[in-house]
Amino acid sequence: MFKTNGLKARLLAGESVYGCWVGGGSPTNAEILGHVGFDFLLVDHEHGIGETREIMETLRAVQTTPTLVRVPWNDHVLLKRVIDAGVQSVMIPSVDTPEAALAAVRACLYPPHGIRGYAAGVVRSSTFGLEAGYVHKANGEMLIALQLESYTAVENAAEIAATEGADIIFIGVNDLAGSIGLLEQTGHPDVRALVKKAEDAILASGKIMGTVPNGGATVGQLLDRGYRIVAGPHDVALLRDAGSAAMADYKALVDARAAGGSNEGGLQRSY
Repeated sequence: MFKTNGLKARLLAGESVYGCWVGGGSPTNAEILGHVGFDFLLVDHEHGIGETREIMETLRAVQTTPTLVRVPWNDHVLLKRVIDAGVQSVMIPSVDTPEAALAAVRACLYPPHGIRGYAAGVVRSSTFGLEAGYVHKANGEMLIALQLESYTAVENAAEIAATEGADIIFIGVNDLAGSIGLLEQTGHPDVRALVKKAEDAILASGKIMGTVPNGGATVGQLLDRGYRIVAGPHDVALLRDAGSAAMADYKALVDARAAGGSNEGGLQRSY
């Protein structure tokens, strides 16, 4: 349903925001995390589970929480469908060139600034045609994030960041490391040098800079470097780690009982 883009407004006002990934394909999990109080949820449809219908269900579940959706690829047909579904903040992965950056931006915007196809009278993004003047408001409410995820992208970072209509330049640190043969080695000096080169270009452009916490930087360090949008934990990892901790508590209790020890211990709270 149409509304003003609160996430874009906060970023344009100079605020920094901290969010949570949602990649497990569960609108219920997204709803729970929305109530936790994250500034935004980053719904992942590149590596995450789900299709356009699930995006709509997730948006309905988290209506009070700003939502950024990462699409699988820089595909103008897919972007059209996602935005028609009501997404106002999109992230496009693997943007390596200025040409790809321009194509991504144009796919998200109505003419004359882009090539987004028209169906405003019936799609969810316009509240099914009930939002008066939607086509004149839509472009201004779009928040567009482009991901730099390769050595090539960093070489082109200044030109990509200069793309009119691109709001956020988001560094994908692990894929960036992988592009120079150092996957999962985000703290490696060669990776850090490449990240620094990208950071310098983005900051010089005046665009909003984003990334994830990684082996080269904590959340605090990222904020100190000028990042203003940080996507932190992941719903799958949160569930995995909480489940692992619960099982570790249980196994410790069983082992203690087997050794004739106390029955006291963890497992105090089931839900």
